[in-house]
Amino acid sequence: MTAREASHAGSWYTDDGPTLSRQLQSWLDQVPNPIDGVGEIPKPGARVIIAPHAGYSYSGPAAAWAYKSLDLSKWLHPCSSIPIPPKSTNSSTPSKRIFLLGPSHHLYLPNCALPPASTTKYATPLGPLALDTTTLSSLRATTQFSPLPLPADEAEHSLEMHLPYIAHLLSLSSPSPETPPPLLTPILVGSTSPSAERAYGALLAPYLRDEANVFIVSSDFCHWGLRFDYTYYLPSSSPSAEGGISLSAKQHKHRPPTDPPIHASIAKVDRMCMDAVESGRHDAFLDVLKRTGNTVCGRHPIGVVMAAMEALAGEGRFRFVRYERSGEVQGVGESSVSYASAFAVL
Repeated sequence: MTAREASHAGSWYTDDGPTLSRQLQSWLDQVPNPIDGVGEIPKPGARVIIAPHAGYSYSGPAAAWAYKSLDLSKWLHPCSSIPIPPKSTNSSTPSKRIFLLGPSHHLYLPNCALPPASTTKYATPLGPLALDTTTLSSLRATTQFSPLPLPADEAEHSLEMHLPYIAHLLSLSSPSPETPPPLLTPILVGSTSPSAERAYGALLAPYLRDEANVFIVSSDFCHWGLRFDYTYYLPSSSPSAEGGISLSAKQHKHRPPTDPPIHASIAKVDRMCMDAVESGRHDAFLDVLKRTGNTVCGRHPIGVVMAAMEALAGEGRFRFVRYERSGEVQGVGESSVSYASAFAVL
């Protein structure tokens, strides 16, 4: 049996366990409660989140907004230090599984992939997370998933960057022998077609319906700049997303547009995508991505989970609680990555 190493520890985030735990908790403590326009968090039944996966110095604080919004009441033992949301109870069926879906940045996949049966744990500086070998075996038996080789898994960061948050929250939940901690089901999502996303959504819908399961979707939002080959700009005068242009260094280096500033255009395009996600309509999300070309790297895992929600007769809608960017782009030679956090109640 093999454990996936925490290959990005020591570079993308600290590899010192106590330091990491304090850092994560400090970001969680900084999330206001209530949140303006949302109210008290977590909401009962908020067991699906979208959170970013960049290095913690960039996206760790933004991700805390999603994890603070997650209803963990079914994870808890009575002596837990995690607050239970109003009208929730920890006496019903305990959480069984944590599904973690992230995009593939390095390995080309036309479908989704699962760790091999030989991988039974994912290591973190806070201790290992056990995989749900039974659920993974059932998913493999559908023949709809490719194998995820361990070297490719360890090269990928979209799943790993969520593991410390999961491990930290589990460490606070004080599980008892009668209530073992939930097991992890990681799924790497490739460049899936709309029909494939609907098919995977239908396959995962029964797991999503089960109130004992948690779903975590890993995604950053817009990657803007010449280095990302994406410089889409939407002028204030444009009535729709189709009115945007691609900025070039040759044409706009010395006279960057200012109506609006580039960073405001980025925010507007991201907001269009976030609105589409909040609509609960998978097709609406695909449409805005097509019209803007927005480089939402987790668009496929988001699409799979949106399709699963639609397969459940539209149960659940995402609500975004945080939006940040790594920088405020003014000129064409600059770049930024956007980070957004959301939750959904089912």
